[in-house]
Amino acid sequence: MIDFGFDKLALIGAVALIVIGPEKLPRVARTVGHFIGKAQRYVADVKAEVNRSIELEELHKMKSQFETAARDVSQSVQQEVQQAASAVESAWKPEGSSDYAGLETTPPESVNASAWTPAYQPPRKRWRMKRGAVPRWYKQREGVRMHVQSGAARVARFRPPRSGA
Repeated sequence: MIDFGFDKLALIGAVALIVIGPEKLPRVARTVGHFIGKAQRYVADVKAEVNRSIELEELHKMKSQFETAARDVSQSVQQEVQQAASAVESAWKPEGSSDYAGLETTPPESVNASAWTPAYQPPRKRWRMKRGAVPRWYKQREGVRMHVQSGAARVARFRPPRSGA
């Protein structure tokens, strides 16, 4: 990067004062400062964008690593389950028995899963009604208002009776 020391900046300022003049120098200095600020913000935005893209690439790599690890674990678990199922099946099957020779065994994949799922029950009629956690008897004992009443109805309710004249 360009290295400006105090002596170089003083020399540039003196040349600018002579060339531009004392009347226009503050406006030119303000404009140059404005452009330098814009350039710094642009460089900072570019750096941030590059950092974000690098982090995004790292996240994609990490995601693929996790997916492969999860896939490997799933396959190993599936293999272990299949080995255990075959061991149980071989231990359960009677050897040399003629009583069970004609029976067919059904593998777990062909079992109908809908036989064990409960039937759909539609929700009760009042399923949208909000149910409070505080019981009604407690609210009545403590004097909590149970019904909403408008302001006009409340005033009419507590207005003293008119005397008929």
